[in-house]
Amino acid sequence: MSRVYKYLLPDVRSELGEWKRRAEAIPDPELRRQALASIETKEFHCQGGSVYAAANLEMRHILIPLIVAFQTISDYLDNLCDRSTSMDADDFRRLHQSMLDAVDPDASLHDYYELRDEKEDGGYLHRLVATCRKCIGDLPGYEAAKPQILILVKLYTDLQVYKHIKPELREDVLLHWHSEYADLAPDLSWNEFAAATGSTLGVFMLFLAASSKNLDPASAEMIRHAYFPYVCGLHIMLDYLIDQDEDRIGGDLNFCNYYDSSEQMVDRISFIVQSARQDVRVLPSSSFHRMIIEGLLALYLSDPKVSEQQEIRSVSRRLMKKSPLTRLFFFVNSRWIRKHI
Repeated sequence: MSRVYKYLLPDVRSELGEWKRRAEAIPDPELRRQALASIETKEFHCQGGSVYAAANLEMRHILIPLIVAFQTISDYLDNLCDRSTSMDADDFRRLHQSMLDAVDPDASLHDYYELRDEKEDGGYLHRLVATCRKCIGDLPGYEAAKPQILILVKLYTDLQVYKHIKPELREDVLLHWHSEYADLAPDLSWNEFAAATGSTLGVFMLFLAASSKNLDPASAEMIRHAYFPYVCGLHIMLDYLIDQDEDRIGGDLNFCNYYDSSEQMVDRISFIVQSARQDVRVLPSSSFHRMIIEGLLALYLSDPKVSEQQEIRSVSRRLMKKSPLTRLFFFVNSRWIRKHI
């Protein structure tokens, strides 16, 4: 964590400052507004992702710009779709083609705004994609990681398309989609599987792994299995857990709303936590990945939104009670981090 405070958070701040300056120059007012909002309100996503560069500080000059650019694409597009002037699935898929192009330097670039009215971003999205591709070119183990990264990014883009379509259509579409991929996470319900696909942590871990020239395809596949579905699922289920009031007001999809009771929700999230801890044991430096899991619990459960929702406060206490290590991390790190970033 000392590396995060000393090196990584300042680097993330610098990178985001540059992207903010570019966002301010976007000609179209709606695209400019959403790009700036995504940076100003979701900076925490990039800061959290930067933890993966702590495991290879010598490569942070590549990993930080890559993680920040990729996460900025994700956050920008999420804003465009969440508060969209469109509800066209084809439009959402074309926008998210940029994420697939960002992790595949051999792919052709596309007109990502082709199917929407707002088009003039001054090259902002293409520049984000180009930054990812340039950084990837400097990762010596990327060819081994690429197939696994493409699997995760494809699932991520599918989710973003399906969860943003008309509310009366999305649940049926998500259920059908889950039936096609259920073998990837046989112990998860459709809402839990969908949540797992919405995390970028597996991609960031594979970026880190690709910073080593010794990465081989079998190791890359092992990493994907260690992170997906349970580490990734925990990440997004916690995000949805604390956003329940906010999503209810905004009419947004929330995967925590599909449990029959708060008891069932606690039991299922606890199962995902334990499964995540078990899965990362196979990875080298497993204590690093255990820190990621405990950090996710501590950071989300210390969010100010928790204290504003009575039911979530109860869930938070019960989840922390099940993990002494989370309680320690919670008190030592979480509040200090939120005070300083």
